[in-house]
Amino acid sequence: MMEKAIIMAGCAIGAGLALIAGIGPGIGEGNAVAKALEAIGRQPECKGDVTSTMLLGCAIAETTGIYGFVTGLLLIFVAPRIFIGLL
Repeated sequence: MMEKAIIMAGCAIGAGLALIAGIGPGIGEGNAVAKALEAIGRQPECKGDVTSTMLLGCAIAETTGIYGFVTGLLLIFVAPRIFIGLL
């Protein structure tokens, strides 16, 4: 019984730590958009180039948050069943 509680606690702590990965992309994307808006404000004629580059960078940055989210979901819903099934 104590083993199951330890496994569940470890999975919950791991999921919480994995979901912290969503903070980085949020900050990074906010900075990217701010800098893109500054660049467009200085040179409005390069709006298309700046916007497309910013969107590509935001999409790549968002993948790290998605990986953390998927890892957290796996630790919450899948890992406890696997580990408890092994006991």
